[in-house]
Amino acid sequence: MKTNSYWGRPRRSLLYIPGNNPGMIQNCAIYGSDGVLLDLEDSISISEKDSARKLVKHALLSLDFGSVERIVRINGRDTPFFEADLADIVPAAPEAIRLPKVDSATDVLEADRIISRIEAERGLTPGSVGIQAMLETARAIVNVNSIAAASPRLVGLTLGGQDLAADLGIKATKEGLELLFAKSAVILAAKANGLDAFDTVYTDVADLEGLAQAAALSVSLGFTGKAAIHPSQIPVIHAAFAPERKEVAKAAKVVAAAKEAENRGLGVIAVDGKMVDAPVVAQASRILELARLAGMEVPEL
Repeated sequence: MKTNSYWGRPRRSLLYIPGNNPGMIQNCAIYGSDGVLLDLEDSISISEKDSARKLVKHALLSLDFGSVERIVRINGRDTPFFEADLADIVPAAPEAIRLPKVDSATDVLEADRIISRIEAERGLTPGSVGIQAMLETARAIVNVNSIAAASPRLVGLTLGGQDLAADLGIKATKEGLELLFAKSAVILAAKANGLDAFDTVYTDVADLEGLAQAAALSVSLGFTGKAAIHPSQIPVIHAAFAPERKEVAKAAKVVAAAKEAENRGLGVIAVDGKMVDAPVVAQASRILELARLAGMEVPEL
């Protein structure tokens, strides 16, 4: 199932957009984020759940999002809105569904089962709608490895930092170091299963310096992207994920050497006298793509 349009592109930023805000939804293509998270869960009151769902469905079917990826955060499996959200949203073919409150592999499998049925009924390509699992409880972190391996439809794991801190009974800080173990567990499970790993939001919209520090930590830990709650946060997140020029130069040498080795039918790649294996080449390719997205000059290879 991992052959859908989700794969093959970096996702540095995912911007939350309330599903009941038509003005913000209409402008999704101009905010500058790599993707948008059209939200039907926390930002929507119970009395507006149905109308927000209809609005998001209409937007997916009628608006031009340009190159911005469309992900919908539905309501969790433990709510009465779960199946209705999937029934309305999946036929509109977003790139992925963000599934909140995932505590075990069973939550992912149940969503997979329903999405698969809807795809079959509506004639959609099997596996075309991915799932991002949102981990927000201690139980989820304990079960993260089985969750990450639950379904080939799964495309990413994401940390719900505020809810997780509440579940753990700890005080969330700007630095976020109190969640370091949980973050590392999510990253390891995601990378072991070929998934994206998204860091939690930074809630103080006015503190862009604090966001820059938090985003830098996200990058250093190995997250592939970070969620945002306001458009002003997007450039800061993107700056954190932009590689340094010396990284770009080194990555270009690695990718060029890999291509030359392939053209010559060589099984061994050497750069500056050092052996280079496949994971290093893959990381180099990602660095070059991040550099292109940041507007940096990248050699033609």
